Amino acid sequence: MTFRVLLALGLLSQGLLGSQAAFAAADCKSYPKEEWASEDTLKEALEAEGYTIKKFKIDGNCYEIYGRNKEGKKVEIYFDMKTLAIVKAIGLKD
Repeated sequence: MTFRVLLALGLLSQGLLGSQAAFAAADCKSYPKEEWASEDTLKEALEAEGYTIKKFKIDGNCYEIYGRNKEGKKVEIYFDMKTLAIVKAIGLKD
């Protein structure tokens, strides 16, 4: 499955278009560091999809980004560190 498909399915299944509590933590699986996907791979894929990344960080066992989607809406997205699948996505109010 391509990253584009994973991203689209993840955004829909995680309710990015609806509201979710921003304070609820994402539940990401733990992997040994040598199994983590490259941060640059994720950043490049998101930017290719039209995302602007304001902040990229490691939050527990997740990669987490704060930024804007291609429509310019604020987002907070948590990714599995091995598969880069979306674990949780939140649409934020501007």
